[in-house]
Amino acid sequence: MLCLDVTNRSEIWLRHLLCYVSDYTTMSLPRFQTEWEEIDQEYQQLQETHKVYRQKLEELTNLQATCSSAINKQRKCLKDLRHSLTKCVETCDKKELKLIKDIEIQIKDKQSVFFDMEAYLPKKNGLYLNLVLGNVNVTLLSNQAKFAYKDEYEKFKLCMTIILMFGAITCLFLLNYRVTDEIFNFLLVWYYCTLTIRESILMCNGSRIKGWWVSHHYVSTFLSGVMLTWPEGPMYQMFRSQFLAFSIYQSFVQFLQYYYQSGCLYRLRALGERNQLDLTVEGFQSWMWRGLTFLLPFLFFGHFWQLYNSVTLFRLAGHEDCKEWQVFMLALTFLVLFLGNFLTTLKVVHQKFQKNQEKVQKKD
Repeated sequence: MLCLDVTNRSEIWLRHLLCYVSDYTTMSLPRFQTEWEEIDQEYQQLQETHKVYRQKLEELTNLQATCSSAINKQRKCLKDLRHSLTKCVETCDKKELKLIKDIEIQIKDKQSVFFDMEAYLPKKNGLYLNLVLGNVNVTLLSNQAKFAYKDEYEKFKLCMTIILMFGAITCLFLLNYRVTDEIFNFLLVWYYCTLTIRESILMCNGSRIKGWWVSHHYVSTFLSGVMLTWPEGPMYQMFRSQFLAFSIYQSFVQFLQYYYQSGCLYRLRALGERNQLDLTVEGFQSWMWRGLTFLLPFLFFGHFWQLYNSVTLFRLAGHEDCKEWQVFMLALTFLVLFLGNFLTTLKVVHQKFQKNQEKVQKKD
């Protein structure tokens, strides 16, 4: 009897619940229908907006192709004109020579404008980016996106410089193990590989990174890779402390350069004297002359330390117990780094002195 009573009560409770839900559904149906109509209306607007977006995107693609074609045509015409002007120089008089020089200056100005235009147009990736990323368009179309990517690149360099400094200190003074050395060397390889990829993307977006400071990171990547493959042995232990001490000093100098170069670049950009996408570099450039010459002793000391590393490794390579190919290869790589860094810095300083002398002569 008790079971039957409980069952009956449950059925009554369930019947009341179903009636309540039915009444609530009936009462709420107009509200649900209104909400659905609003959602459907927004959906129709979204479809229309997306259709307009697709049309604008198609127009943008066509405009990009038109601009790229026009730039290539202009370059070809200017190249032919310059070639013709070179022939005319030999037979023209002074008045015509002055006109030709004016035209050549305007041609150079146009080439610079073309470079700025191409920073906002899709372009084919270079060999390195094609190997790493494939044929992917890496051009950022808005200034905001370009500046955000550049700032992220600078922050990445700063964070990794600090991490590498503390990593080298840990390996030198706290953990004398091959495993920790391998982790540190692998971190160096990854860091320099990442820098080369990011710099290539920035160059596609109008950043003016030129000359040795582009090649420098490729050479550093190779050097770090050779260090990573150097097996444990007497030769490795003889050079280990010197390399880690050099890494600490290099990270310290790079931190100084980032700190002072970023401030100098910010000031020069505000004055309109530098491009918004100019980057800090592990070296010395002409724009650093005002206010950053105190960095030169630190840089030259680091360059000669690279030469000292090279000499040390050449001596180890001539040791009778040396059997590893990495020793001689590292010696050559450090020598290349020294020559590239030292000669490039020396060239910048020499050119700046020459320009200053020319200004003084003009005033006199």
